Amino acid sequence: MKDIIREGHPNLTKISKPLKLPISKSAKQLGLNLLKFCVISQNSELNINYDLRPGVGLSAVQVNVLKRIFAIHLTDLDGTILSMIVANPKITYRSKEMIYLNGGEGCLSVDRETKGLTPRHKEIRFEAYIYNPKLDKFLFKSMTLKDYPAIVFQHEYDHLNGILYVSKLYDSLPDAKPLLEEKTLKL
Repeated sequence: MKDIIREGHPNLTKISKPLKLPISKSAKQLGLNLLKFCVISQNSELNINYDLRPGVGLSAVQVNVLKRIFAIHLTDLDGTILSMIVANPKITYRSKEMIYLNGGEGCLSVDRETKGLTPRHKEIRFEAYIYNPKLDKFLFKSMTLKDYPAIVFQHEYDHLNGILYVSKLYDSLPDAKPLLEEKTLKL
């Protein structure tokens, strides 16, 4: 996954196309590679050996594949690990309450320091094909996410729609609450 495209690449602003059903072996392998990158990049020894920046999510468009699939691998604030490959997602509900990451968001496709806050919905509900490793296939599911996992999901979902977080930066968000009062997290 050394081929992550960077800010300024025209495909980062294009809308990704849905995967054909049933999801192909090559699309499944793409999803597994995206997830593997996220897992390895968060291992401090491996990310140094492979010169990787840590990332909690990676979208296919970031590796120059305009398909609606991404992977997330994160540890929530309560210590719960969320690790999944998401294909053809559709957000069906967005809470009115807005939140943001205190230190702002980051992105593997953005190589510069950014200042500002990105508003995100505190809770979302979505439908998607989620990879089930025990069955080795994608299953259609509806899920609800809130707080940090919801922020990460919305960040990756934006990639599928050709949106980078840097286009949604604000100096302040008076109608949104910080995810954490004192700590900071980065995507």
